[in-house]
Amino acid sequence: MGDRLKGKRAFITAAGQGMGRAAAIAFSREGASVWATDLDADALRSLEGTPGVTTRVLDVTGSEAVGRVAREAGAIDVLFNCAGIVHHGSILECSEQDWDRSFDVNIKSMYRVTRAFLPGMLERGKGSIINMASVASSVRGLPNRLAYGTTKAAVIGFTKAIAADCVARGVRCNAVCPGTVDTPSLQGRINAFADPVQARKDFVARQPMGRLATVDDVTPLLVYLASDESAFATGGAFPVDGGMTI
Repeated sequence: MGDRLKGKRAFITAAGQGMGRAAAIAFSREGASVWATDLDADALRSLEGTPGVTTRVLDVTGSEAVGRVAREAGAIDVLFNCAGIVHHGSILECSEQDWDRSFDVNIKSMYRVTRAFLPGMLERGKGSIINMASVASSVRGLPNRLAYGTTKAAVIGFTKAIAADCVARGVRCNAVCPGTVDTPSLQGRINAFADPVQARKDFVARQPMGRLATVDDVTPLLVYLASDESAFATGGAFPVDGGMTI
């Protein structure tokens, strides 16, 4: 147990599994009280009993639901916008419905949640907002990631705009840009391929380090950005990509 986030209150979306869950546990271990939210009530149960963690079911595509849970959570110091989906395909395989759904979950959800909490942060003159982007974004184009890469590029633009608007008012905003992280979400996508074994090999092959990232490769950066140690960092898009952008 540490104290790097002692006394801080954090709110996390998509906290039921993968990076969101890992962040909830890491923030808790560093002394924060955490509101862990997710659409999947069953997934959230894995966090029950974690010290300092409060769970709530939340659909980030609903403005009223976001507002209701935000009011219940109250003042926070750290917001981690982690919710997102990955659409597989080029523009030729991406329907308008796929496109709209990707934007709704991957970037408009950040607009909704940030808009709910930012006024309180500005009123108190402090806060750290962390947005989950990706190396597949404006950082790098990857095959079959049209909707995903476009929305994650929007996340970086959104991050920089929030940072610019708040830089003199005590609120920081940064984005994290991971490479391929071995999470339940990734495993689900791998299992959807005709040859999952080869699919996993292909994902590993695009990582110069020769392995996928684990959530523990990313959480130290999340803790840093949530903590006062990163007080001079805002508007950044931090890569944790195992060398994909060398």
